Amino acid sequence: MKRIISLLAVVCATFTVSAQYYQDAQNPDMLHIRQPRNLVRSEFLIPNIDGYNGYKADLHTHSIYSDGSVAMEERVKDSWKNGLDIIAITEHLEYRANEPQLVKWMKGYVKKGAKAENWYITRYKVMPERKDLHTDFQHPVEHAIEVAKAYDITIIPGIEITREPLVYGHFNCLFTTDNNAIHAAECIQSIRNAKAQGALIMHNHPGWRRKSMEMLEFDRQVYAEKLIDGIEIMNGVEFYPKAITRALEHNLFMSSNTDIHGASERVEGQPLCNVTFIFAKDKSLASIREAIEAHRTIAYSYGTIAGEESLLRKFVEAALEIRTAGVDKKGKAQYVIKNNSSVEFMIRFEGGNPVVLNGLSSTFIKEQKAGQSDIIVDSAWCGEDKRLTIKIK
Repeated sequence: MKRIISLLAVVCATFTVSAQYYQDAQNPDMLHIRQPRNLVRSEFLIPNIDGYNGYKADLHTHSIYSDGSVAMEERVKDSWKNGLDIIAITEHLEYRANEPQLVKWMKGYVKKGAKAENWYITRYKVMPERKDLHTDFQHPVEHAIEVAKAYDITIIPGIEITREPLVYGHFNCLFTTDNNAIHAAECIQSIRNAKAQGALIMHNHPGWRRKSMEMLEFDRQVYAEKLIDGIEIMNGVEFYPKAITRALEHNLFMSSNTDIHGASERVEGQPLCNVTFIFAKDKSLASIREAIEAHRTIAYSYGTIAGEESLLRKFVEAALEIRTAGVDKKGKAQYVIKNNSSVEFMIRFEGGNPVVLNGLSSTFIKEQKAGQSDIIVDSAWCGEDKRLTIKIK
């Protein structure tokens, strides 16, 4: 019996070691603990609509090439790990806080006498041209495209025009072809230069540092010239309900983006906190652009979604399954609602308390009065003061 117990101990020990460790292929004196450190992607599920695939995009990102704190390799890798399918590379055109340190580190590599093709602006003031500095604004995009080859992620070429927010504001140029040809002394000319090469212009965080969403003189000018194609409804934790009205009035696509500068952050275990849902035929640049221009976009931030009512309705109805669970003695029906997406919804019947329906879960909701057919989705905004309602079929 003692021999059998000892044999079992050896077998168990061998099994434990083989499950916990594995031998290094080259060094016999090295063990690796647990499994290899493979990259793991956190999926965020959204429904397809009208035959178009649902993709998750971040149209506003930064790295060490402007004032971000992470390398491009980390920006692309983190985007893939967090469930994104598409990211736009939008380094600041005029504000590049990391540049002095990078140039200092690269001392001896920068050719003296090189003509500066762009102005260097910090804190929105024009600084003297650096005669010994040549800044290639295409390089961040090219670097991202090269890194993205190792991941299933699409890169949108872009750049952010970054001017004083109380007078001008910030604007992302998407689908650019030559970032080195965009800058001009006048902000509006920079936007015109981007439009001339076919870029789509997105008005970033339109209420940032301002006291209201009222249009300033410069806003009225660029909107009157129809230079603006889209607008951020949400930026990080900022939410601008009035931007929904502006988007509808000026025929703009709506988006929600991280404007991320540092490492990605997750909230309550969710891989994505800010994202623009894009419904396109595929992930090619041509299909993505077609979808954005057709306004097949929905803004999402921390459980809140916003967009054009018809698209928003299709999205919610595709995500939710509703069935009757029973009727009480007063004729009030109780329903089971199943959420097949990763998006959190807040729903209620008129007169009732809201019910939070987490992603990939089910819950019960009961009528307040017999025969109610409209469910209000409090977390779905189709106007600055309008929430989506869906009918129970």
